[in-house]
Amino acid sequence: MTKNQFIHQMEMELRKLSDVEREDILRDYSEYFDIAGQEGKKEEAVAAALGSPRQLAKELLAQYHMERVEGSATAGNLLRAVFAVISLGFFNLVFVLAVVLVLAAIILTGWVAGAAFVLSPLLVIVGAIVEPVTYEMFAMFFSLGLCGLGLLILVGMRTVTKLAGKGLIRYLRLNMAIVKGGSADA
Repeated sequence: MTKNQFIHQMEMELRKLSDVEREDILRDYSEYFDIAGQEGKKEEAVAAALGSPRQLAKELLAQYHMERVEGSATAGNLLRAVFAVISLGFFNLVFVLAVVLVLAAIILTGWVAGAAFVLSPLLVIVGAIVEPVTYEMFAMFFSLGLCGLGLLILVGMRTVTKLAGKGLIRYLRLNMAIVKGGSADA
């Protein structure tokens, strides 16, 4: 593969990046080819040493999305980072996606349970309106207790969600390091 073919394929794979970032990366690889050429290396040998432009682009995109999620940990940025890391290899489909789905299920369950507990007094009130004969004070006090517990759960879930997001980011970093063949201390 020649320098132009390599750069063109990288450009196509990095089209999701902004123009400025893409041009910066392509300039770096172009300079790498130029420096290697000055040292007497052939373009084909340099391209072979660099590896697949597609895989390099996937790693660069994953790194880019990880940096974005560390700067601003929104749900959208986190999902883009997860999918970018999953795209690095089949291994990640199993190990990253499984962790993300389990974590999402646990967090969603906590939020839904907290919200349901908070709304329980409304169900008792609606029940009392629909069938006023069966209204019981015990049900109302029990539902108020559940409401208080629900508020505590929701406050706790806010902290758990933040910690889970940070933990997921660390797990994605570790996973990227393992897939790249680097040290797991990343």
